[in-house]
Amino acid sequence: MIVLKFGGTSVKDAHWIGNTLKIAEQRLDQAPLLVSSAMAGVTDTLIEIAHFSVEGEITSAQALLEGIKSSHRAALTDVTASLDQTVAEPWKVRLEELLDDLAVLVEGMGLVHEASPRSRDALLSFGELLSTTVIAAAARARGISATLLDSRELIMTSTDFGAARPDLAETTRRITAQVSPRPGHLYIAQGFIGSTTNQVTTTLGRSGSDFSATIFGAALEAEQVEIWTDVDGIMTSDPRIVPSARTIPEISYSEAAELAYFGARVIHPATLVPAVERNIPVVVCNTHNPEGPKTHILKSPSRAGLRAIAGRRGVTIITVFSSRMLNTWGFLSRMFRVFETNRVSVDLIATSEVSVSVSLDLPDPPPALLQELAILGSVQVDRDKAVFSLVGEGMWKSPERIRDVFDSVMSVFSGPGGVESGPGGVEMISLGSSETNLSLVIPQDQLDPVMREIHQRFFTAPA
Repeated sequence: MIVLKFGGTSVKDAHWIGNTLKIAEQRLDQAPLLVSSAMAGVTDTLIEIAHFSVEGEITSAQALLEGIKSSHRAALTDVTASLDQTVAEPWKVRLEELLDDLAVLVEGMGLVHEASPRSRDALLSFGELLSTTVIAAAARARGISATLLDSRELIMTSTDFGAARPDLAETTRRITAQVSPRPGHLYIAQGFIGSTTNQVTTTLGRSGSDFSATIFGAALEAEQVEIWTDVDGIMTSDPRIVPSARTIPEISYSEAAELAYFGARVIHPATLVPAVERNIPVVVCNTHNPEGPKTHILKSPSRAGLRAIAGRRGVTIITVFSSRMLNTWGFLSRMFRVFETNRVSVDLIATSEVSVSVSLDLPDPPPALLQELAILGSVQVDRDKAVFSLVGEGMWKSPERIRDVFDSVMSVFSGPGGVESGPGGVEMISLGSSETNLSLVIPQDQLDPVMREIHQRFFTAPA
C-alpha cells in the first residue's frame, strides 16, 4: 500500500480536489490511503478567529467564520453536482453538523474571551475535518470506493496541545485494527490532528499533516509515502530567493531532516522519524505538475556532497558570560535546565572558557528565561539574526570546501552594502560531528545575498 498526503494548496477548492482525486484514482491498484490538510488558508483563518474572539471582536470573528462556511458549502455543492440528491444529502448533513459545532465553539470563545491551548486545538481541527468531508463526497461522486476515517480515533497523543507527541505504539495498534488497505479502495484521513486517550482533540503542530502521513505509513508498513505539495520536490535552495534553484532527485533521511529543521519548509521536521524507523521511502511531488521532477528521500543517497542550502530568519543569540564556568563542572547542566523549565528549544551551541552562546528560533525570548539565566552570569541578547545552513553528507572532510564557503560569505560582507558584525559578519559557527550540516549565524538582512552567492558558487556550473 501507499500513503498520499496532500497539502492545503492541493485541496483549496473543488477544482483542485478533483485533481487530487485524479492522482489517487490512478493509484487505486496500490491500495492508497489519502491524508489531507485543511483547504488553503483555513488554518490561518481559524487562528485569526480565535484571536478576534479573545479580543471581543465578535463581528470580525463571525465574518471570517462565514467565509469558511461559504467556501466549504460551495466546494461540496460543486463536487456533488453529479450525484442524486438522496446520495448527496448525507454529505451535506455531515458538513452542516461540523459547521454548527464550529460555530458553537467560536461563540463560546467569544463569550468567555479566552482560548486555551486545548480549545485552540479543538478549533483548528475543523480545517481538516471539513476538507476531508468534501474530499470523501467528491470521491463518491467519481465512483471511487472510499472510506472516511477520523484521525482522532487513530492517532493517540500526549496532552501537549499545539504540538502533541504521538504514542506510536498505541497509534499503530489502533490503525492496524481499523484500517485494512486493499487494491481498488481509497481510505481518506485527516492530517495534523489526533486525540488523547480521553478523547480530547489535539494537533501535531503546524505542517503536522506530513507527520500524520508517515505515522500512517509506518503503522501500515507502506511501500512509499508521497508528500504532494505545490513545488517540484525539495530544491537546492528557496526558489523565491534563488531563482536558479533546482530539484534534488535523491536525498538521505538525515539530509532532508536537517534541511527541514533549518528552513526548507517543504516537509515538516518530524515527518521523517516514522519513515526512518521502517525504512520507508518518502517522495515529494508537485500536485500542480504531477509529471514534473520529484525528490526521493531514502536511507542512503546515491552520492555524497553538498545537497542544498537553507536559511531561517527571526533567530536570537543568547550569550551567558560567567567566570564560574572556568574549570568547574555542572554549569552547562544548570544553564540548560533553565531552558528546559521555560520550554525553550536551543538550536546551535558555542562555548568558550567563560561563556556559552546559543541560538534560538525566537525573535523575542521569554523574559522569565532571561531573568533566570541572569542568576548564572551576565546575559547578552542579540536579535534579528539568521541561521544559514549548508547540508550534505560527507562534504566537510575537505578543508578546501570549508575555505570556499567562507570565501563566498566574506565576498558578500566585504562587497557594496555589506555589513560589519564580528569577523566577516559571521557570529556563530556549528559543524556537527556527523559532517552533514555546516551552519552559520549571520545578520538577518544579509541572508538573501549570502544564499545567492553560495548557490552561484556551488550549484551553478561554469560556462
